[in-house]
Amino acid sequence: MRIVIFALLFSALVPVSHAAEVSPSVEHEIVALLDVLGTSDCRFYRNGSWYNASDAQAHLTRKYEYLRKKMLIGSSEEFIANGGTKSSSSGEPYQVQCSREQSVPSSEWLSAVLHRLRSSPSAESPGK
Repeated sequence: MRIVIFALLFSALVPVSHAAEVSPSVEHEIVALLDVLGTSDCRFYRNGSWYNASDAQAHLTRKYEYLRKKMLIGSSEEFIANGGTKSSSSGEPYQVQCSREQSVPSSEWLSAVLHRLRSSPSAESPGK
C-alpha cells in the first residue's frame, strides 16, 4: 500500500510535457512558415553544408513531423526552438542566407517570417 501511495505522490511531482497534439491553427502556421522557406531565394546551412530552399523545407518538414509525433511541440515558437534552430545530431546552429545578405541564425529568420505571417492582413488569428 505504501508503494502505491508513494508512486502516486511521485507521479504528481514529475513534470509532464505541456505539449500535446498540435492545434490546426499552429499546424497551419508551421506549414506556412515552411512554405515561405521553401519558395524563398535563401539557402540553408546545416552540418557544414549549404542547401537550397526546397531541401531546407524538406529537412525541416521531416523534423516537424518527428516532433509532432513525439508531441514535443505545442506552438510555432516551440517548433522553431526545438526543430529549426540547430542540428539534433551535431548541435551546430542552422543559418539562413538570402540573396547576397549576410547569413543569420535560422531562429532569427524563422521568427521574423512567423511575425510577418501573423501580421499579414490575410492571416487568421488562432482559434478562428
